[in-house]
Amino acid sequence: MSNSKPNIQESKEAINVFQKPRIDLSKPRWSQETFIGRFKHFLQTTDPRNIFASEKELDAAKQLVQSYKLGKEPPGTTEDQLWRAKNLYDSAFHPVTGEKMLIIGRMSAQVPCNMTITGLMLTFYRTTPAVLFWQWANQSFNAVVNYTNRSGRSVSYKELVLPYICGTTGAVVTAIGLNSLVKKAPPVIGRFTPFAAVAAANCINIPMMRQSELKEGIMVQDRDGNDIGKSKKAARKAIGQVVFSRIVMCAPAMLLAPSIMEKLEKGKFLKRFPFMGGPIQILLVGIGLTVMTPAGCAIFSQESSMAVGDLEPELRATIAGHYGNKLERVYFNKGL
Repeated sequence: MSNSKPNIQESKEAINVFQKPRIDLSKPRWSQETFIGRFKHFLQTTDPRNIFASEKELDAAKQLVQSYKLGKEPPGTTEDQLWRAKNLYDSAFHPVTGEKMLIIGRMSAQVPCNMTITGLMLTFYRTTPAVLFWQWANQSFNAVVNYTNRSGRSVSYKELVLPYICGTTGAVVTAIGLNSLVKKAPPVIGRFTPFAAVAAANCINIPMMRQSELKEGIMVQDRDGNDIGKSKKAARKAIGQVVFSRIVMCAPAMLLAPSIMEKLEKGKFLKRFPFMGGPIQILLVGIGLTVMTPAGCAIFSQESSMAVGDLEPELRATIAGHYGNKLERVYFNKGL
C-alpha cells in the first residue's frame, strides 16, 4: 500500500510558485533608467498634497516600508498601500540619512512655495526695495531647500551662512544691475531680469552650499551599494547636474509668465482690475512649476554614475586592487 500522506515541502513549493514576487521598496516604482520613469516618480514625490500628511501618517508610512523590507508587514497589506506608504516616505525622509526633512525644504513644498515667491518676484521687479526683498525671500527659501536636499552629510552653520549670503548678494546685484541696464529697453525685457538673477544665484548658492563636497569629495559605491571611497570629480558632476536642473526647472515659468502678462496687462480686464495681476502671475507660475518641478528633477537620475576611468588616479588604483577590471562604473547620490 503506498503512502498517501502529502509531501509538506512540495506543497509549500507549489504555493510559492503562485505567490507574487515581493516588491523592492528600496527602488522607485518606475524605472529610473528612463526620463519618463523618473518623471512619474518625481511627479508623485513633488505632489503638493504630500505636505498635508500628518506626522502620524508619515511615521506610519516609514514603519510600513521598513517592516515590509524585513518581511514583517501586517497581514493583508496591499500593493497600493505599500506604494502609497513609499510615496509618503520618499517625499518626507532623506534618501541617505533617513532623517525627516523640513516641511518647506521637501520637494512636495516646491510648487506652492516657489509659485508664490516667484510670482511675486515677477510682479514686483521694478523698484530696488522690491528687488531686495523678493530676492532675499527667494534665496532664503533656496537655502532651506539646498540644505534639506543635500547629498547626505551634515552641514555646519558656517557652511550654511556663507553660501546664503553670497547667493543672495549675487542675485540682488544681478537683478539691480540688469534693471539699470535695461531701463532704455522695451518694458518686456525688464520682466526677464528676475530669471537672470535666479539663474546666477543658483550658480553661486548650490556649489557654495556643497563646497565641502567639492573639497573632500562625495562617497561613490559599487552597484551593490558598497562604499568605495570619496571622489571630487563625482562631486563636481553631481553639483553641476543639480545647478542645471534647478535652472531648467524655473525657466519656463519665469520666461513664459512675463510674456503672457505683458499681453494681458494691455487688455481691458487688468486695466479694470489691476490688483489681479499678482494672483494671475502666481497662477501662471504655478502651472509651469507643476510640470517643470518633476521634469527638472527627472533630467538626471538621482543615483548618478561615472565611469571608473573618469575618477581620480588614487581612487582608480583602490578599485583595481579590490575589483580588478570587473567594475566599470561607480554610483553616487547627486542630491536634488
